[in-house]
Amino acid sequence: MKKQCYGLNISACSVSTFTKISMSWRSTYRSSKFRNVYGKVGQREACYEGIPITRNVHDNHFCAVNPKFLAVVTESSGGGSFLVIPIYKVGRVDPHHPKICGHQGNVLDIKWCPFRDNIIASCSEDCSVRIWEIPDGGLRRNMTEAQMVLIGHSRRVGLIEWHPTCSGILYSAGYDGKILLWNLEKGEAVKMIDSHSDVVLCMSFSRDGSLLATSCKDKKLRIIEARSGRVLQEAYSKSHRVSRVVFLGNMKHVLTTGLSRWNTRQVAVWDQEDLSVPIIEEEIDGLSGLLFPFYDADTHMLYLAGKGDGNIRYYEVSPEKPHLQYLMEFSSSAPQKGLGVMPKRGLDVGECEVFRFYKLITLKGLVEPISMIVPRKAEIFQEDIYPMTSGAEPALTTEEWLSGIDRGPVLVSLKEKYKQPKPAGPKAAKREKKALAKTMKGFDLLENVSPKSDNEVCTCDLCLNMNMHSLCYILMWKMNFNWVIYLFICLHYCHDPVMI
Repeated sequence: MKKQCYGLNISACSVSTFTKISMSWRSTYRSSKFRNVYGKVGQREACYEGIPITRNVHDNHFCAVNPKFLAVVTESSGGGSFLVIPIYKVGRVDPHHPKICGHQGNVLDIKWCPFRDNIIASCSEDCSVRIWEIPDGGLRRNMTEAQMVLIGHSRRVGLIEWHPTCSGILYSAGYDGKILLWNLEKGEAVKMIDSHSDVVLCMSFSRDGSLLATSCKDKKLRIIEARSGRVLQEAYSKSHRVSRVVFLGNMKHVLTTGLSRWNTRQVAVWDQEDLSVPIIEEEIDGLSGLLFPFYDADTHMLYLAGKGDGNIRYYEVSPEKPHLQYLMEFSSSAPQKGLGVMPKRGLDVGECEVFRFYKLITLKGLVEPISMIVPRKAEIFQEDIYPMTSGAEPALTTEEWLSGIDRGPVLVSLKEKYKQPKPAGPKAAKREKKALAKTMKGFDLLENVSPKSDNEVCTCDLCLNMNMHSLCYILMWKMNFNWVIYLFICLHYCHDPVMI
């Protein structure tokens, strides 16, 4: 007895040992404009050197950046401090560069205001949150007096977040398990969220700022109404212990990173309206460093960077299966202490830069920019990779948001920032010429050329028996061959003495 199995005749005894497989001939390849995005490390002269980066083991980035300034938490004794450097002042930083040193304990987190580039918030082990205003040219002397000091936590404050659409609202999370909502126009806390049983590890806002997602040391994921503090959804999964969380734009999904039951690093996608079970879980690797997620709502790209790792993985996120599509990985030998992210309005649009990290390398005292670039020529503005993005104008006032109004961010176009890339100068052209000559050294361009047949028609004006006009042109233009060598090639390969 014979049975037909996928077009092959196999005996019945053999078929019984097989399990039926459902085969799909649909290709798994997905066309994507971001498939070939690559990471470009800034040159030495574009880095910031000589910065005494903090050695604190707190799980934060210790770095914040905007189009005007770079801020880095530094190592200090007798209180906490951080540097603020104008973004254009690259190179080695003066050891006596002025610092912000008003905190009485170690600084644990810093965040720039998304709507005012001169305003930065910081929190510390001294249980306070402070608001600072930086002059346009940067600091000229140490700053010790904050514009505002917010006192409300009973234990150290480890996390702060600005509201994404309202300029006067700031959230802070302390080791007392409480989240405080601050009205900066009045300098007071207007709401306390005490629904967490342990330390809050991460906070993330939805696109319009109406929802707040949190991860806690109790391994639970919570979706909270940002204004009232009411818990809308709560989840605890034995197969995925949550450590970090981020909203996925307008997809109504949240993404978390954490550990599986076998202590491997893992990423999971959840439906924000139903946290009963994750939509998808995917294991990353077996390393132990904390995995930080960075999501770009404009390109729908997700970047995963591990603390202490040297690599950055990036994916494309979609609302339908498989939800996460792996693109590529940026690799480096230097481990990262933390990463700062430049807002979209600070990117180089002419170079097709879609994301930029500022990597802290503690052992070298170095801050290194890493640009994620789409490889294409930008002779005109690339609208498909630069859609309308969040600008520097708040969508709501503090009173409007507290009264119950929700509104999405004010979107702007990056077309005004587009500058056509400058053509390569003489030195760059000379370097390119030398590189080409080095590549062509010892390589015979004509070794794979088949002999001519009688049916082939030549298009070269000087050689009627040889259809190699374009090759001869390349040899003359790129390799500086003269006409004598050109005629020699015609004689050697075409065997036509009439040419000479």
